[in-house]
Amino acid sequence: MAASNPYGMQLKDRPEFSSKPKPLCMPPDATVDDAVQAMSAKNFGSVVVVDKDEKVIGIATERDVMRKLVAQGRDAKTTKLSEIMTENPRMARDTDDVVDWLRIMSNERFRRLPVVDGDGRIKMIFTQGDFVSYTWPDLIYQARELAKAGMARNYPVWLIGGGVMVYSILMVILVATIL
Repeated sequence: MAASNPYGMQLKDRPEFSSKPKPLCMPPDATVDDAVQAMSAKNFGSVVVVDKDEKVIGIATERDVMRKLVAQGRDAKTTKLSEIMTENPRMARDTDDVVDWLRIMSNERFRRLPVVDGDGRIKMIFTQGDFVSYTWPDLIYQARELAKAGMARNYPVWLIGGGVMVYSILMVILVATIL
């Protein structure tokens, strides 16, 4: 679990936290066909596999279906979710830090983060896409500051280069008017 940062934004502070629909949940003995039909109907990219107490025990994604079912020629109507799911996925709490989880998801190469309560019951799912709106303003700000710093650090070069450019343009205009 990611550490809570008192200075950073917590997952529960993200605007989409309260508006996200409840994740699609199914028991481990559901068939992959049932999961795919439900995922397609809801336009979801994953199903959270839960036990009878709604505690997360796994997650099955479109990628799992492709790699562990389709690519292996298995039958979706007889294959159980428990056979293709990722067991014991990383899970977050709503008080965890956004940036910590963004880093972890990027480093460990997973796209869906179940958010659970204190008992491990599913509350919602964050995807990497949910974090994009958090990072873009920061990236734009950093790029702007780097550009400013580069300009300020190289001010004499810009001044001389600009002066040479203005002088060259004026000389071309002057020569063109004389000829």
